[in-house]
Amino acid sequence: MPKTSARLLALLSLLQARRDWPGALLAERLDISARTVRRDVDRLRELGYPIVATKGPDGGYRLEAGTDLPPLLFDDEQAVALAVALQTAAMSGAGIEEAAVRALNTVRQVMPARLRHRIDTLRITTVERPGSRTDSPTDSGVIMALSAAVHACQVLRFDYSPHRGDDGGEWPPPRRVQPHHLVSRGGHWYLVAWDLDREDWRTFRADRITPRAPTGPRFTPRELPGGDVAAFVNGRFRGSGGDWSCHGEVILDLPAAVVSQYTHDGLVEELSPNRCRLVLGSWSWVALAAAIGRFDVDFEVVGPPELRDAFEHLARRYAAAATGRALP
Repeated sequence: MPKTSARLLALLSLLQARRDWPGALLAERLDISARTVRRDVDRLRELGYPIVATKGPDGGYRLEAGTDLPPLLFDDEQAVALAVALQTAAMSGAGIEEAAVRALNTVRQVMPARLRHRIDTLRITTVERPGSRTDSPTDSGVIMALSAAVHACQVLRFDYSPHRGDDGGEWPPPRRVQPHHLVSRGGHWYLVAWDLDREDWRTFRADRITPRAPTGPRFTPRELPGGDVAAFVNGRFRGSGGDWSCHGEVILDLPAAVVSQYTHDGLVEELSPNRCRLVLGSWSWVALAAAIGRFDVDFEVVGPPELRDAFEHLARRYAAAATGRALP
């Protein structure tokens, strides 16, 4: 039998991997008796882990969220920082996406409700640029404030420094914006927003933003020019509308972390744990349809019509190839 400490860690790992565990299955997986499982569960409870017993024919155990984070894990600020880092890592294309998603789910499961709510409002759009790295860390409190304003569709007021780290001289008057997207690109954070005073779209470096409280009234979100966050942000840096002549949008039945591993010049946005939005460009509609089809999962074409036509063309071509008949 493994040592008690190692066995407790193994038990905790299993409880974090799924919602409900029958007691008999836990005993089988750990190669111990049901009585030992009960004792180990009691030990974990003494350490502060909120494990509840489930009733029924296959009565077992469930790791619930508690009123406080379990000991020896993280305090509130560390937990938020960890969740932000894991969600960014899950979209990084650095080969750690799957592990980051698992870790984020594990941390979220044992968070108290007040922290889960904050993390669930955090939706980050990542626009990848190969070889990028950050040289200007942004305060996590600023990221959470911007994310909350985007999520709530509330007017945001903030001071904006013309230069990173500029804390001398007079700053310009506060900006008033309708925040729409929080974007990570090239190792930097950006806020895409409608500037109320200039009546135009603007992109702000988050590390130069100092939010002011309180936030303003709610607003109705506007349609971003082109409807494509990745093309809009990249276009601001290139001074153009993008390099590809064809852009399309689909909903894939795959986790965003998986899709982002194979998408370096598009936009991947999480919709649910196993569903994501993909905006991608290519040199032709047929090439774009073929690139999307390589994910080998069910998907929904959002648009434009040219992309649907390209899929129809490929469907006829593939059907002809499968039957050995030439296209009419």
